[in-house]
Amino acid sequence: MSVDVLAFGAHPDDVEIGMGGTLALCARRGLVTAICDLTRAELSSNGTVETRQVEAEEAARVLGVAVRENAGLADRGFRVNEETVATVTAIIRRLKPQVVFAPYEEDRHPDHRLCSQLVQEAVANAALRRYAPPGCPEEPHRVAALYFYLIHGYAKPSFVVDISETQSLKETALLAYRSQFVAAPGRVATPLNQGFLDALRARDRWFGHVAGVTYGEGFVSAVPVVVDVGAWKRSR
Repeated sequence: MSVDVLAFGAHPDDVEIGMGGTLALCARRGLVTAICDLTRAELSSNGTVETRQVEAEEAARVLGVAVRENAGLADRGFRVNEETVATVTAIIRRLKPQVVFAPYEEDRHPDHRLCSQLVQEAVANAALRRYAPPGCPEEPHRVAALYFYLIHGYAKPSFVVDISETQSLKETALLAYRSQFVAAPGRVATPLNQGFLDALRARDRWFGHVAGVTYGEGFVSAVPVVVDVGAWKRSR
């Protein structure tokens, strides 16, 4: 199937952290959305691959995501090379998204940085008519835009999406990952289960504040963002 929005993350929960509210808003507006997790997060300190998969499916349901896939790359083991670029390119050509999202490259987690680089390479290759590695659909596909969402940390956004009406859905989706965000006996203390959701809510509140709304998610664009001047017209 073809989708409108395709968001890549290195691990299940990455996309929900950075743009869960935006995906939920897109679904409410009738857009077809998809998530592709590059790995199964098999090296996570808490939870199992099976648990993470169930949690990911529940989170996608909450956000109204139509398609969720896993590229099957190795957690903390994938690199940007000919094979992985071909894998991600094949996914882009098959789903034919209008817009692609990836993690912002400046992030403390190496997998997030690699995911960003890998998706950028694949977006470029997907548009090349003569790029045809084995197993990759031959028909080229050029996406309309590539944007970057934030996971850890802060960056000055190129634009902000107003997620005031879907912030609660984002938080519900994140809480579906109980193995990651909820501290419990037998679980290892990690940055994710030690106040991370409170900090994330504060960041979304800050992005909303600077944009003049209640909650917002910030995104970075490598190229200038086109503005529709028609949106400037006052209601009469």
